Amino acid sequence: MKNLAVLQHTDSEYLGLMEDHFESRAIRFTYLRPFTPGAMLPRSAEGYAGLVLLGAGPRGVVSGDLLPSLAPELRLTSDFLARELPVIGIGVGAAILAIAAGGGAEAAPLRCHVGTARRTAPDALAGFLPEQYPLVTYLRDRPVPPANADILARDEAGEAALFQTGARGFGFLGHPGLKTAMIEDLVMEFDDAPADIATALERMRAVQAALATALSEIMVGLIAATGLMDAR
Repeated sequence: MKNLAVLQHTDSEYLGLMEDHFESRAIRFTYLRPFTPGAMLPRSAEGYAGLVLLGAGPRGVVSGDLLPSLAPELRLTSDFLARELPVIGIGVGAAILAIAAGGGAEAAPLRCHVGTARRTAPDALAGFLPEQYPLVTYLRDRPVPPANADILARDEAGEAALFQTGARGFGFLGHPGLKTAMIEDLVMEFDDAPADIATALERMRAVQAALATALSEIMVGLIAATGLMDAR
């Protein structure tokens, strides 16, 4: 059974609705929590089939309260990429993936937005990425995909909502398996919260069912594109 390393940055954010999709395909996952006292990250990708980099709430990679474990996370991500193992970055995790892959990140304020992502090509995620799907973002800073990355979807402002770097690296600006309770917990976990968060939460509740429906297609495509069901 394959095992994913899932790098968690806060108590509140986790795989969410993605958990059931991995479990139904007999893909295990192990949460790594570098923010807990005494916790250490693996020195390499050895023993793992892939890496998921979750969001970090109000913490950033180039501005604000910087992610304390950023340096070892970049080294670990680089090792997964060098071994051509799947790497899935979400929110600030997508910025970490972008940096490790040769791109970067730009400073941007903490924000929470509910909008729509639209795919850029019909064959995105092996043809399974919906033509459009709900995009819920909660992050500080902005990933800058490498110059050779493929932009698979964009938001209303034209910003990359989903990008692919290399054969198996995928960066999601918003959490595709988000549960509204995660954002509620983030607001309680940290003093720093986006402006007008109450309105954003109301909009999230309105799109929760559509988010779950889109995730079913996204996960089929993601599993196919990353090769996580392959025999290797």
